[in-house]
Parts: sequence; C-alpha cells; structure tokens
Amino acid sequence: MCGIVGYVGTRQAQQVVLQGLQRLEYRGYDSAGIAVYDATAGLQIERSVGKLHFLTDRLNGRTLAGQIGLGHTRWATHGAVTEANAHPHRDESGTIVVVQNGIVENYQELKERLIAAGHTFHSQTDTEVIAHLVGAYYRDTHDLTDAVQRTLHDLHGGNAVVAFSIHEPDKLVAARLGNAGGVVIGLGAGETLIASDIPAVLGYTHQLIFLEDGDMAVVSAEGVVLRNREGASIERLPTLVTWDTESAAKGDFDHFMQKEMYEQPRALMDVLRGRVDLEAGTLRLDDLLLDEAQLRGIDRIYAVACGTAWHAALVSKFMIEKLARVRVEVDYGSEFRYRDPVIGAGAMVLAFSQSGETVDTLAAMEEARRQGAPSVAIVNVVGSQAARLADGGALYLHAGPEIGVASTKCFTSMLATAYLLALRLAEVRGTLSAAELAAHIRELGTLPGKAAQTLEKTAAQARMLAERYYTANSTLYLGRQVSYPIALEGALKLKEISYIHA
Repeated sequence: MCGIVGYVGTRQAQQVVLQGLQRLEYRGYDSAGIAVYDATAGLQIERSVGKLHFLTDRLNGRTLAGQIGLGHTRWATHGAVTEANAHPHRDESGTIVVVQNGIVENYQELKERLIAAGHTFHSQTDTEVIAHLVGAYYRDTHDLTDAVQRTLHDLHGGNAVVAFSIHEPDKLVAARLGNAGGVVIGLGAGETLIASDIPAVLGYTHQLIFLEDGDMAVVSAEGVVLRNREGASIERLPTLVTWDTESAAKGDFDHFMQKEMYEQPRALMDVLRGRVDLEAGTLRLDDLLLDEAQLRGIDRIYAVACGTAWHAALVSKFMIEKLARVRVEVDYGSEFRYRDPVIGAGAMVLAFSQSGETVDTLAAMEEARRQGAPSVAIVNVVGSQAARLADGGALYLHAGPEIGVASTKCFTSMLATAYLLALRLAEVRGTLSAAELAAHIRELGTLPGKAAQTLEKTAAQARMLAERYYTANSTLYLGRQVSYPIALEGALKLKEISYIHA
C-alpha cells in the first residue's frame, strides 16, 4: 500500500509532509516524491528511487518554500521502479499534480484515449493517466473539484487520490473510490492534513474524518468541505482518535515489531477494559449492536479475513462452536465473494481486520449486506471502512497503532475479542451457566499478567533458539485443533520476518 500525505496551513509544508511519510514507512515502498507550491517559487517537485533518506539527500538541505504540498511513497504496480514513475505526477499543462493509492483497472484504455487527443506521457504509471484526466477536465471547467469529480466517473478500480492545481493554490482535493485504502482528513487549528493512515497526522490533530467510498474532500487551511461523487454536499462527523505520537514511535525498542510484542499485556487489558467486571464475573459488549433476539436467531457464522486475521478467524471457530454451539465457517476474504456463497436467513458475517481497510474482507462484508445478513467487525482502527460497514457492530481492539508489518499485539487482541463475543453468544443462547460464564471471564482477566510473564521468561530462550536455527532452510510448525491455526500464524511470522520457508 502506498503512503499519501497532504498539508495546507501556516507551516512549511515540506517538513510536515516528509515527517508524515516517515510515519508511513511501515507500509512499504520503493520510491518517494513531494510537491510544494509557493506563489514566488512556483510548483516544486522532487522525486527519488529508494528510501525517504534518498529524497532528503536529493533536497540537499534545501527547503521547498510553501505552505501547501503533498507527498507520496510508491509501491510499484504499473511500471518499473524509476524516478519517472514515482509520484507526484503532472498533467499535460504541468500545472496540476496528483498522487494516488490503488489501481486504475482501465488505465490502458484511458491512456490511449488521451494519447489520441494529443497528450504526451512521461511514465508507465496508471496515476499519470489520472493527472492528465484531471487536467483535461480542468480546461473545460476551470474548477479543480469538478475536474476530479468528472475523473472519478472515468476510473474503474479502487483509488485514493489527492490533486492540486496552481490555479487554486489554497486547496487540495482528495477522493476515495472503492476500497483502495483509507483517506484520513485531519482537522487542525488553521491547518488541515490528508493522509492514507492515522500516524501521519498525529502530533497535529486528533480530530479525524474518514472518507467513504465515493467521498470527495475539498481541503483548505480553514477546514474541509465534503461532497459525494455526484457533487452533492455531504456530512461526516469527526472522530476523536486518542492515539498519541509516542504510541506510533519505536521508543527504546530496536524495531516496531519488538515494541508491539511487549505491548501485548497492555493491549489485552484494553480489550477487557469496560467490557468485563472481573469481580462480578459479568460481561458487557455495548459495541455489539445485535439485540438478544437477533443473537439467539443466529444459526451459523461466516468468519472472513486475510493473512494473520484469517488465523484469528480460524481460532474463533473453536471458541464460538465450543462455547456457544453455533456453526462457524471460515473463509479467506478473497475467496468468499467469488464462490457465490448462499448466506441466507439466520447467518451472520464476522469480519476480522486490523486496519479495517483490507479490500477482500470489505468485499465479503459487502456481499453479506447484499444478501441481507448482518456483519460484525473485529477491527483495530476506529472509523475504518470495516467499522462503518459493520451494521451489527464494530468490536474495537483498542490496541493502538500497529506499525510493524508482521502483526503481533493485534493478533492476540483479536483472539481475546473473539472470545468475548463467543461468551456473549453463549450467555444469550444459554449454553453456559452464570457460574461458568463468570469462571471464563475471570480466567480472561489473568491473560495480561500471563502475557507479561511469558514475554519475560521466554526472551532469552527465543534468542538462543534463533541463534541455533537461523541457518535452517525450512521449518515445520505443528499443531492440532486450536493449536493448528496458531502453528499457521507462527509459520507466517517466520516467513514474513526471516524469509525462511515454513
């Protein structure tokens, strides 16, 4: 997934944009670029291949003057890893710049149409097609917002787009089409930010608006005006995100994954906080919107997820079937909609996603909605697309930002949250007595302490085993029943981190 940062306000945009891109480095990228505008200096663009420090080196201590700008880190999909293919991209006139996260599925058809109209392209990317389309429509409308709106109607696929024109130097226009990843608008004091993920705006504001499919945001220093893709005004209420900048920083740890592993005791406690009364042995899931009659009427659950979240879904099958006696089918998100599932009455879809923006999981939730089944999401990011699609409620992990690509604290938090859901189903359906329910809840209360003890006791042993086996070419993880998906997750972690076959 690419990283996007945009800024308009009273600060020097370059510093804000580069700092935001640094906070999005965990998303992975192979090139980077920045565009800043100033009335005197004009439109200034720098791009480079490789890590952000190469872009900084390219600037060579220079400050791109201007209080409005946008930046991007690219993970190549269309076109090789070259400076020419790095974002931002210009339109034909060179006065409009665009960055994009996503894929334009019909870009070749659009490119041929533009070439026939006399446009010249300088890259192999689909994003340059968007820039040229916006520029072409701008020549007709002389309005950047309308030009972006018209462009959206031409695009097939999922896209998050931010555009700027030197003719309207006080605004950025952002849009989200489909499920290409998030677009976050940060509302500050005399400044507004755009980003593809929350960490990029932390330190400037905690008041965020999350764009939905088809939303457009006209962003200025004074705030944001929202429109749908048809041009009508819409309203999205800001969400207060309480993460702080320190939670998105490594601190004294060597890397984010290590930090997040050691955050598991706190994360598990936060899953339970406000949801269980350990002394009374009672449970309260206010964020589950299905009432008792609806919960009793569920006769099967489709758990859908991808990657690590899929392993959590596999574990949830054991929990729910054992405790609540409800049949659970686990599907990989990318396969669910394509097998044309017969969901039917009495079914519920349970979606697992750390980010809440996993494209295939969102598609599965949309399929459930199409067939009239309620969806419940177990998700970390507040206000994410999965949370908004979950008409049965979003059970938030409250784990804080997970920067490491290899999930750790969110995996165990998903397991604890799924266990709470299983207990709630069991309570409503009468498959556990009050005494049994209380015993399970009190046992859950011991998890944070046990996690802390495990981390402390196994650190030296883990280092010793790593030193013994790091030269291995292949590793087998074995597990039975509920330990089988745990073995799958262990194998995935080894592959993700060490590139050892497992």
